Amino acid sequence: MSLIIASQLDADFNRGLGQHPLAPILIDVADDAPWLAASEADVLLVRPSPAWRQPSAMRPPLWPGRLKWVYSASAGIDFYPQWLLDAPLVTCGRGVAADEIADYVIAAIYAHAKNLEAVTARSLDQWINVPLGRVSGTTIGIVGLGAIGQAVARRGLALGAQVVGLRRSGMQGSISGVEHVRDIETLVAQSDHIVIAVPATPATRHLFNDALFDRVKPGAHIINVARGSVIDQDALVRALDRGDGPGFATLDVTDPEPLPAGHILYTHRHVRLTPHVSSNHTLVRHRLLEKVRDDISRFARGEAPSDIVDPARGY
Repeated sequence: MSLIIASQLDADFNRGLGQHPLAPILIDVADDAPWLAASEADVLLVRPSPAWRQPSAMRPPLWPGRLKWVYSASAGIDFYPQWLLDAPLVTCGRGVAADEIADYVIAAIYAHAKNLEAVTARSLDQWINVPLGRVSGTTIGIVGLGAIGQAVARRGLALGAQVVGLRRSGMQGSISGVEHVRDIETLVAQSDHIVIAVPATPATRHLFNDALFDRVKPGAHIINVARGSVIDQDALVRALDRGDGPGFATLDVTDPEPLPAGHILYTHRHVRLTPHVSSNHTLVRHRLLEKVRDDISRFARGEAPSDIVDPARGY
């Protein structure tokens, strides 16, 4: 089977892809209009580059052309125009960065619970015995038990925390020790750390709003490694300022990205803001390459590749 792959990824990645036993033909794509490769490629390997958000990203007249398959290097497909999902097959890089993102979540939990910087003694008069927060014995609530949520759950259980989880599909996770709750209101009311790991869809937009923040356990720590749109950011600021709701938020994602200069989330004393770095994507590129190569092998054998996107669900 001969495949022509048009790839938006870097030259090193494409060289690795070209070494697949099927010897696919790799062709370049136009940076400002990657979708034009649909006229000459079987597979379009895409990444969330700025071109997909430009006004010029209109549905091509003949889309999807000769394409058999669109492969998103990112787990989320919300960055792309809706017409991209009209390709015969769309898959994504779900799970590639799950361990890295889960490590970020655990680092955020420890940074908040222990806050060593705040108790660091730099002079004799600062030599004060201050009790630290705890992780063992606390409750970590996970909204979304996909690859990232499950990776967080395994780590939380290993640290002696109680882990509760909510999965939108209602499917029970495969991790022993995770307590599944019926609804998000129950989860946020009992969790000390609330981890958001759901895809961005119309159904999850502003899932965390004023009404839900009213149900959050006082002092809870909210960690968003999903998409900024899942949180109503104005409602979050109101809840943090009120004093009887969430006590702190670690945000690796915002809406929009980046936030405009002067936005309150940059300087809010109860917010830790990082610039969408939790995936550590440059250091897990080899995992993506392995995944794509394996999926190509499956496709060539007539089997379904991994992580097929359901256009109706948007993930």
